[in-house]
Amino acid sequence: MNNFPLSTLLSRAALLPLLAGPGLALAHAGHEPGMPSFVAGLLHPLTGMDHLLAMLAVGLWAAQLRGVAGVLLPALFPAVMVAGAAMALAGIGIPAVEPMIAASVVVLGAAVTIGARPPTALAAVLVGLFALAHGHAHGSELPPGGNVAGYAAGFVGATVALHIAGLFLGLQAQRWRGGVLARLGGSAIAASGLALLVT
Repeated sequence: MNNFPLSTLLSRAALLPLLAGPGLALAHAGHEPGMPSFVAGLLHPLTGMDHLLAMLAVGLWAAQLRGVAGVLLPALFPAVMVAGAAMALAGIGIPAVEPMIAASVVVLGAAVTIGARPPTALAAVLVGLFALAHGHAHGSELPPGGNVAGYAAGFVGATVALHIAGLFLGLQAQRWRGGVLARLGGSAIAASGLALLVT
């Protein structure tokens, strides 16, 4: 497995932003009339490329950090995200939510790319701020007449699943040439975030 050609890894990683690109401009699914609230919440993070990439990046970064930070970050993100959603539902605004979400994709992807190892408290604050913005976006897009509890259960469930997927992929990627595959994935995520910022 370790003799997997680096050129093949590079070529596959280079395709990631191209595959992600068309999805960046698509509206989130989950706002169709009559859709069950849980399903709407579940689809929101999965069909928004900005949410999907940031949540995968949290898992990838946690896999690199391991230890306390490796457990804390994927647990903290959904918890703070719920607080952000509650703020939106209560009519409490947060400035620059969409730029913050795009920045989260860039920063988290870059952290994975360089293998950043800040103090756990700093990593937690950073992830918490991004989670607040993501949660606020989810809360502000509750479908009219939707059930809050069902919708929240959906987007929290999808977020946890994406974190677990990122952790799994990150741990597997550590086996490939000292983690180069994870870093390539991080760079593809960061590049996609830059595309979000300029569109």
